[in-house]
Amino acid sequence: MTLRFAAATSDAIDLHIVPQDDAERWLDDLPPATAQWARASGFKGAVGQALTLPATDKFPALAIAGYGTETSRKRGRFPLAAAASKLPAGTYRIASGLPNSALEIEALGWLLSSYRFDRYKAQPPMTALLIAPEGVDAARVEAIAAGEALTRTLINTPASDMGPPDLEDAARKLAQDHGASVHVTTGDELLTANLPMIHAVGRAADRAPRLIDMRWGDSGPTLTLVGKGVCFDTGGLNLKPGSSMGLMKKDMGGAAAVLGLAHMIMAIGVKLQLRVLIPAVENSVSSNAFRPQDILTSRKGLTVEINNTDAEGRLVLADALALADEEKPDQIISMATLTGAARVAVGPDLAPYFSDDADFVAALEASAAHVADPVWRMPFHTPYESMIEPGIADLDNAPKGGFAGCITAALFLRRFVDASNYAHFDIYGWQPTAAPARAKGGVGQGTRALLHALDRILDI
Repeated sequence: MTLRFAAATSDAIDLHIVPQDDAERWLDDLPPATAQWARASGFKGAVGQALTLPATDKFPALAIAGYGTETSRKRGRFPLAAAASKLPAGTYRIASGLPNSALEIEALGWLLSSYRFDRYKAQPPMTALLIAPEGVDAARVEAIAAGEALTRTLINTPASDMGPPDLEDAARKLAQDHGASVHVTTGDELLTANLPMIHAVGRAADRAPRLIDMRWGDSGPTLTLVGKGVCFDTGGLNLKPGSSMGLMKKDMGGAAAVLGLAHMIMAIGVKLQLRVLIPAVENSVSSNAFRPQDILTSRKGLTVEINNTDAEGRLVLADALALADEEKPDQIISMATLTGAARVAVGPDLAPYFSDDADFVAALEASAAHVADPVWRMPFHTPYESMIEPGIADLDNAPKGGFAGCITAALFLRRFVDASNYAHFDIYGWQPTAAPARAKGGVGQGTRALLHALDRILDI
């Protein structure tokens, strides 16, 4: 769906943003009858409060939105978006109350509030429209919103309509929109192309596994994004219980995230050479499904003992990462809904990531705070390497014991790349309950922080 700012118009309503600790002073400056009406309506400047104030003979119509306190703003994101949905239909322009440093992020939050997943049922649109604030790069903000909308829609779409072929179609459409190229290796071609673990994980499904390889840009530093595209995860022969299978349409959230980020990069025109690799599979149950105790040989030549077929995401990522590393790009980033352990560690709202590059970490952390896209660094804790070494093969895909599950998964992936230029994100990709600018359902995590940090990460 298209998320855009409204065109400037002479009849736009001025919107004033009122912090909670300034609300009484602000209301005192209104005509007495108007102030009385606002107070009677319960307006105190809290996050999520919004009112339109009628015109008088000496006072134009306007709208006010609560901005809360510093404490309340720290406890949530996008405070203006919390008010946007409370305003009546109309076109609004921000007249006062927001610091310049917050204009872009709050304008983005407003756009994201208008996202609707309406493929299967019509959803009421948000009718409060915003004119891009003066000084905000409207095209950039719209590109970011569009990338986030793409990520959300891909995740929200059920596996019946978002299998490996459909994910390929989404990548091809994105490439066509931006003049990128796409090459796809499908089915048994994966064996010929030496991508055996992608084939092994996906071969039991009716819809063939594939590797999607998209390229864009011909100058600048090189960036390769690798996204886990498990379009549905039954757990394979280690079948998940029903309670754990209910959200598995989102197990391609890493692929959705990197495609959304790729849109942002290409639409904005970041000066780099981009490659996107997505191993797209379904982890299904059939007579030819890969089995516990099987030993698979990866593209890199490392052997992997399968101790749980439900730990399949790291297998498909491993082949894609090995392929990515062969070109030695300046930066490799993988994104995946990889482990439940990451959710236990940091919950659904934070995007945990792994990197040994101090410059990457500094750039990402600063950007995450700036764009309200929180991340949390986790350790590539080398002493745990022995936990992923089963003895009978080079690597174990599911170490016993359950300790440090997200760390051992990240260490597994690190075996397939040059660790110095590799970062891995173990995202959730799902908003469990609705929040300002984030509807319940699929959501991007870490992508806006990465976009903002790219100039420092890659020295663009």
